[in-house]
Amino acid sequence: MQVTSALVLFAVIWFMVLFIALPIGLRTQGDEGERLLGTSGGSPAHLDLKRKLLWVTGISLVVWAGTSAVIISGLVTVDDINLYRVFYPDG
Repeated sequence: MQVTSALVLFAVIWFMVLFIALPIGLRTQGDEGERLLGTSGGSPAHLDLKRKLLWVTGISLVVWAGTSAVIISGLVTVDDINLYRVFYPDG
């Protein structure tokens, strides 16, 4: 795997984990009952973004290392996921 491919794979995994992790444990202003003027009730009341980003980075590193190991080992190749061959085995 090229360095650029590894970085792109990490970025994709990182953003996927981020979007999964953002709503976890979120307390909204509507939940807290202290809504600021001009904000939505669904706005976060206390967003500890630094801690969440550290968790996302750690989880992403683990998932990326596993995914990279599978790719580098050759356990799964592009030929294994070639859908054209699955749907048209004679062609």
